[in-house]
Amino acid sequence: MGKGNRKPGPGNHRYEAYTESPEQVRKLYKRTLSIVVLSQIFGGAGLAAGITVGALIARDMLGTDSMAGLPTALFTLGAALSALIVGRFSQRSGRRFGLAGGFLAGSLGAVGVITATMMESIWLLFAALFIYGAGSATNLQVRYAGTDLAGPKQRATAVSIALVSTTVGAVAGPNLVGVMGEFASSIGIPPLAGPFILAAAAYLAAGLVMLILLRPDPLLVANAIESSRQAAAEENGEAPAAGHSDRRGVIAGATVMVVTQLIMTGVMTMTPVHMEQHGHTLSAVGSVIGVHIALMYLPSLLTGILVDRIGRNVMAAAAGVTLLAAGVAGAFSPPDSLFGLYAALGLLGLGWNFGLISGTAMIVDATAPSVRAKTQGSVDVLVALSGATGGMLSGVIAAHTGFGALALGGGILSLLLIPVVVWSVRGRGKQVAV
Repeated sequence: MGKGNRKPGPGNHRYEAYTESPEQVRKLYKRTLSIVVLSQIFGGAGLAAGITVGALIARDMLGTDSMAGLPTALFTLGAALSALIVGRFSQRSGRRFGLAGGFLAGSLGAVGVITATMMESIWLLFAALFIYGAGSATNLQVRYAGTDLAGPKQRATAVSIALVSTTVGAVAGPNLVGVMGEFASSIGIPPLAGPFILAAAAYLAAGLVMLILLRPDPLLVANAIESSRQAAAEENGEAPAAGHSDRRGVIAGATVMVVTQLIMTGVMTMTPVHMEQHGHTLSAVGSVIGVHIALMYLPSLLTGILVDRIGRNVMAAAAGVTLLAAGVAGAFSPPDSLFGLYAALGLLGLGWNFGLISGTAMIVDATAPSVRAKTQGSVDVLVALSGATGGMLSGVIAAHTGFGALALGGGILSLLLIPVVVWSVRGRGKQVAV
């Protein structure tokens, strides 16, 4: 935390009820978690609806498949920048304003995409997709709000609940593609822009949930509690220990998340284009992406238990094996087989789930609280940039080698996670001061 958050100030007096009552903190934690769940349902719909057709809109405007990955790259780059902005704004002003601002920016970006589609303006589309990425970054950062007031043994559960909640909206979004396309046509908007109407409304709703309901702010309450504890420690003549970081653990956790994000984004981005090329309907595209996103988030509670019980490294290696299976399914299934696409994209989502949760746990394990937020922010930017890279390169690779080669190449790349895990295990316990 910054100096401003460590130093008790007049504003902290409003939270005295929480600094002096663990029972009040528990009640606020439960209330905060329910608000997180509600916002994640809306946020998931906003995220998934746009992903489903972004590549198709760009393909139609540009007249080529080779740049179809550009929309994913743009809103992922926007997500990387937004992650820094939302995180810093939340640190300064609390989760409520930081998260609400991020969601509202995502809604504005979705409106921009609709406008660009109506005007057939490729440059407005690119700018709007960049801003739309703020919703994606914010949707991921919401899970931290659930952990602000959680006890040490509740934090993984809080993150899991947030991720599972995303599934509701994330699965509903792609499956409403056909309906939203028809609605868009009925009001004079191009059908492919229909899902972005849903995204704009969903992100707006998520932002309003945060702005209106997330009070008192859990991060500000947590800061007040920490300030109170530090003041008590100083009175007792105690001093906080210096922060340490296990660099191997940080590198391993970051690598797991970066590699899984790169592979998942690249293959997912080109799936709608691949399906349309082989005669699948827009509704079929939505259902396949819906299965993919469901398996990105729905297994979270079980994955969290497995990560805690059988280990981070084992589940990181499992992520690599699962992504390899996804690549094989995508490469060797007949292009007109919906079952093959369900299998490939489902395994792709599950492998990402394993990688995200195990990698996140590695980062938390490897960092002391005094340096954890700074380290997590840096890693999140790398993860977002890897997604942008995957989205950017996927169209070029698929255009020159085909979707099957793209999927199989991603699966083979995922095997990199196994030597990374071995390297991490061998270096366990090597601590260095930061």
